Amino acid sequence: MIATRRYGLRAVSALVAVGLVAAWLSGAGAFRDSFREGAFDVLLPWLVNPRPDPALIVVDIDRDTLARYGSWPWPRTLLGELVGAVSRAGPAAVGLDVLLDRTDTGLPGSTPERPPDGSAGAGTAGEEAPSGDAAIAAAASLVPTVFGFVLNDAETGNTLPSTPLLFRGRPQLPDIWTAASVIGPSPTIAAAAKGFGALVLSPDPDGRIRRVPLLVDAGGLLRPGFAAELLRVHFGTSGILIEAAPPTMRIGVLAVPLDPDAQLRIVPTGVAFWQRRTISAAAVMKDRATRVLLAGQIVLIGSSAPEVGGLRVSATSAATPSVQIQADAIEMLLRSPLPTTPAYVRPTEAVATLGLAIFAAALTFWLRPLNAALMTLAACLAWAAGSAVLFWTQGLLFDPAGPVAIAMASFGVFSLAAYADNEQRGRALRQRFEQHLAPAVVRQMAENPDVTRLEGESREITALFTDIEGFTAMTERSEPRKLIALLDDYLDAVCQVVQAHGGMVDKVVGDAVHAIFNAPLDVPEHPRHAFECALAILAVSEDVRLRPLARELGLGRTRIGLETGPVIVGNVGGGRKLDYTAHGTAMNTAARLEAANKTLGSSICIGPNAAARLDPKCIRSLGAIALRGRSDQVEVFTTAEDGKAV
Repeated sequence: MIATRRYGLRAVSALVAVGLVAAWLSGAGAFRDSFREGAFDVLLPWLVNPRPDPALIVVDIDRDTLARYGSWPWPRTLLGELVGAVSRAGPAAVGLDVLLDRTDTGLPGSTPERPPDGSAGAGTAGEEAPSGDAAIAAAASLVPTVFGFVLNDAETGNTLPSTPLLFRGRPQLPDIWTAASVIGPSPTIAAAAKGFGALVLSPDPDGRIRRVPLLVDAGGLLRPGFAAELLRVHFGTSGILIEAAPPTMRIGVLAVPLDPDAQLRIVPTGVAFWQRRTISAAAVMKDRATRVLLAGQIVLIGSSAPEVGGLRVSATSAATPSVQIQADAIEMLLRSPLPTTPAYVRPTEAVATLGLAIFAAALTFWLRPLNAALMTLAACLAWAAGSAVLFWTQGLLFDPAGPVAIAMASFGVFSLAAYADNEQRGRALRQRFEQHLAPAVVRQMAENPDVTRLEGESREITALFTDIEGFTAMTERSEPRKLIALLDDYLDAVCQVVQAHGGMVDKVVGDAVHAIFNAPLDVPEHPRHAFECALAILAVSEDVRLRPLARELGLGRTRIGLETGPVIVGNVGGGRKLDYTAHGTAMNTAARLEAANKTLGSSICIGPNAAARLDPKCIRSLGAIALRGRSDQVEVFTTAEDGKAV
């Protein structure tokens, strides 16, 4: 019988483990990818050697710039001033991370503040100001400049000039970003540009941007991404070479591997690195000394101002400027090796996941738990280390965490089955003792064997007694089956409240619950815990009274008595039946106080000892009464609100 049960547990655990692996490899694709990319977010910055110095400069149209020169959107004449100021500084190449998707109408607008040195003006007094597009085109003609375009699902005609692409075979790019057409700058601006790149950014399932496109498909025509195109212009090459075996994109001296989606996985450089390569556009427009820094550099123009709308969620920040994402992509393209995920990586990860899961599960049969855990951990570390080595040497992105997580989960499932088998056999032994000791005491003894004194001791406790108003009458008019069902629900709710507040259910007598606080284990401020428990019992009992069955049977209010005092606690009973309980005046008084609620019209009646230990603001006096069994009168209390409207 035991062997049958054991193998049954192992069979169930095997099915669970297979289900985990199957869900990971198929149905949980979005979660798997998010988990995979999250692991790379953490590990890649540690695996990639950071560049000592930035490879480019970002000219940022930041909030200070907008405050000085006017709110966004700017007139294109003003944008032309900025591009002109950058171009006259003599950079190697300029990229504009701003979409100019329509012809400038030349409509008059507010005149922004001009730089105090007057070095970048759109015109002088008495002269006809050129159109905004002409101003941008004139500035772009001074240095090699790349403008951006976006993809459009509607067919509009690809009138934007395309970058020459040369092919050695046709690479398989099944997941490349595809659209019908592009939307780009006006013909006036396009005529002055040296190149055009895709500004589109696609978030992962978790909403974070981790990639930029190296190539996109617009109406069947391949076009480069913005970062790739800017580097082509920087290197001065006339086109880009695409090779099929292995899929590679050659940009000047760079050989960039192409993943099936033709996108580049970015390793974020971080906010501190951004700051080192970023200059405010306001400083460029007004300060000659600042413009000197741009000479011979790759320069990206973009904005970190929220009102411009270029902020994206990335692994670095929830508000990453898109221009910094493009700058990170350029930094990555100039670094070796580049992160890449060829088509064979995902199937290899799937095989590794299955193999590690089977290996971890098998170890639970062959080895003792500790040895099996160490072997599983060693196998998982070997996979993670191998993933790191493959990245360092070849730039391959093998998931270091997903197969490890599934292997550990598989090991956990089988280990849990073994534990459940042992626990099941141990439970049979514990049940024998629970015939003699209360189950709660058995658990407390097992968890705290050194702090419980079952042979008997004197302790101060707070006793809590409950009773249901009119319960006897309700039993006489109720169907037994319904009465027992209602009583089970009620007592279960009350006992859960007692345990949640640190108390111990001493006895359940009919509809009454007897609880003690501060035994067998210490409960600091036990009068307060008991008082809060009483309030919670009233609340939960009222919830039970609102249930259909309780309303049908007419379940009465719960009445509670509380008192604090010294008692004797310990195991009481014959050799065949032991029970951990309390005896003393506090127990008797709590029972009398519960009964006194009927006369006083209250729901909670608190004795003087417990009341003296409670916050005076939470209670009020009900006066002095004579309790049954006592010759003197005692002052009793209730909650601050209880009984006022009874």
